[in-house]
Amino acid sequence: MSTASLTALPLLDLARLNASPADKADFLAQLRQAARDIGFFYITNHGIDAALSQRVQQEARRFFALPDAQKQQVAMIHSPHFRGYNRAAAEITRGKPDWREQFDIGAERPALLLADSDPRWRRLQGPNLWPESQPSLKPVLLRWQSEMTRMALTLLRAFAEALALPHNAFDPLYGDKPNEHIKLIRYPGKLPSQSNQGVGAHKDSGFLSFLLQDEQKGLQVEVSPGHWIDAAPLPGTFVVNIGELLELATNGYLRATVHRVESPPAGQERLSIAFFLGAQLDATVPVYALPERLAREAHGPESDPLNPLLRDVGWNYLKGRLRSHPDVAERYYRDVLRQSAEIIA
Repeated sequence: MSTASLTALPLLDLARLNASPADKADFLAQLRQAARDIGFFYITNHGIDAALSQRVQQEARRFFALPDAQKQQVAMIHSPHFRGYNRAAAEITRGKPDWREQFDIGAERPALLLADSDPRWRRLQGPNLWPESQPSLKPVLLRWQSEMTRMALTLLRAFAEALALPHNAFDPLYGDKPNEHIKLIRYPGKLPSQSNQGVGAHKDSGFLSFLLQDEQKGLQVEVSPGHWIDAAPLPGTFVVNIGELLELATNGYLRATVHRVESPPAGQERLSIAFFLGAQLDATVPVYALPERLAREAHGPESDPLNPLLRDVGWNYLKGRLRSHPDVAERYYRDVLRQSAEIIA
């Protein structure tokens, strides 16, 4: 697929996965091509209830409309697990602040007791922070998280089949504790004196990322060097992109693609709900043996020298969190900053 003249992302119909054998084979071929050549696509007929997604958006808007004092009660600085609220410009991408406010939740699991010899990434597991003034937020987000995980694992197994691997080839990487991460994001309108960096150019670190957009555009994808296209909102779809774990696992056959978000104009705002599926924290990412006809087309994973990839999932995830949230890192991870500087350099 030539990306030089590409103006829009491909649209894939997940329902074809359960259609006739010919439809399924065609879907898997389209999936493989879109993920290899572009790394981004839209997905429709995904099975996520539209009313549930709409409730998630409504709850997100209610949360961001809370007084700042109430949002600060669940600020990320209170969580060693990197959960909670961040004001605009609190998160850093490529050394510059992102002009967006956001609320992060992960899998609702108990914090682990750490021995001195335990790797510090084990501190990432733990409970979420929930605003007392909005009790309806927790059940809606956790239900959506569960449904999104189910759908994402279905798509991940489809990727295994598309690569001529056993359908459960990736299952050992996520086991019974996949890394489930939701990010509610509000991009306020940009003032003339402000940067247009809603979020800076980056790749995602997990298996698969899904984005539920509102009507305001802003997401842009670098489909080829220097060639950016808009991932315009399409009702009823998610934007899906490949994360670095899949790029690593397939020796670069699948593509993790650089993307960014431009701030909306003054007087407008943009709401996005992101869901990220990753491997369990104690996993190590192998290189899967692809059939020769596919292996010849693998280019090897591209590692940013300023943010090198690690096959140890826990350390790779922690590295990204420490770089993005230096205030949380300083409060809870001084031991890592002091003793393991080579991991986050």
